[in-house]
Amino acid sequence: MRRIPSFHALRAFEAAARLGSFARASEELHLTPSAVSHQIRALERWFGRGLFRRANRQATLTSDGQRLLAGLSNAFDTIEAVCAELSPPPPSSLAVHCTPSFAAKWLGPRLPAFVETHPGIAIRLSTSADPVDLGRHEEIDILIAYGRPPRGPGLTVVSLGPEEIAALCTPRVARAAGSVRRGTLEQFTRLDSSFSPVRWPDWFAHNGLPAPVGTAGAAFDRGSLVISAAVQGLGVALETLRFAHDEVEAGQLVRLGGDRLRSLHRDLHFICYRERDGTLEKIQAFRRWLLDVEEASRADRPAASA
Repeated sequence: MRRIPSFHALRAFEAAARLGSFARASEELHLTPSAVSHQIRALERWFGRGLFRRANRQATLTSDGQRLLAGLSNAFDTIEAVCAELSPPPPSSLAVHCTPSFAAKWLGPRLPAFVETHPGIAIRLSTSADPVDLGRHEEIDILIAYGRPPRGPGLTVVSLGPEEIAALCTPRVARAAGSVRRGTLEQFTRLDSSFSPVRWPDWFAHNGLPAPVGTAGAAFDRGSLVISAAVQGLGVALETLRFAHDEVEAGQLVRLGGDRLRSLHRDLHFICYRERDGTLEKIQAFRRWLLDVEEASRADRPAASA
C-alpha cells in the first residue's frame, strides 16, 4: 500500500504553487479558495511542516514547499503524458464554406449523417454568397463553389454533378398559365435569382420560345428565397431541383408546362480544395461523402409534373 497523502490535496498544492495564487488555483480546479486553502492546510498537517509562508494576504513557498513542487511537477507531467497517449485523438477540424442556399437546402439536412459516420471530424460550416479565393482564405479547408468553377494554380476542382434547372411553380399557377406558347408567354410572372448563372432567356431559347418583352417579377439574392416565393404562388422560379427536391416531392411545386417543356442541365456546384491538402484523410472523407450522397440524391430526385 502506497503511503501518500490525499491526491486532491497534492493537486491543490501543485496548482497553487505553480500559479502563485490560491485564487487562480481555485479557478483552475473549479473549487472555492477556502476549499483550496483547507486542502493545503490538511497537507501541511500530514507532513508536519509548513509549505507556504502566509503574510499580508500573500503566500510564498517555503524551502520544503519548493522541494515538494519540484517533485510533483515531474510526477504530474508524467501522468499527463501517459493519459494523453491513451486518450482518443481530438476531433480533426474541417472548415467548409458554401452559399447560404446550398447550406440550407442541401448540405445542412444531410450533414448529421456525415457527423454520425465520421465522429473524428468536427465540421465548421460558414456561408456567403460572395466568391471565395482559397489562396487568400487559409482558414477554409473545402469550398463548395457555385456558378463558375474557380481556376488557379494549386487548386483541385471537382464537379458535384449535373443538376436539373426547371421552371417551377405551384399546381394552381401551372393550371392558370395553361400551355406555354408564343401567345401565352406573358401569362406568368417570372421570379429571378440574382446570382444564378442560368437565366430565363436560356430557358426560353432551350425550348425554342422567344423571350417575353415584359419585365420579370421579383428578384432574390438566394435560390432558397426564389423557391419559397414560388411555393407561395408569387410566380415561376427557374431553379435547380437540387434545392427544390422537398417541395417537388411534396407536390408544392411542379414543372411549368409539365413534360412538354425541357429543363436545362448544368454543373453548378464544385468541390474545391488545395492540391497540397488532397491527401488529408478529412478532405478525402468529405469529398467521398459529398459525391456518394449526391449520387444517391440524384437517383432519388422526383419528377415534377402538373
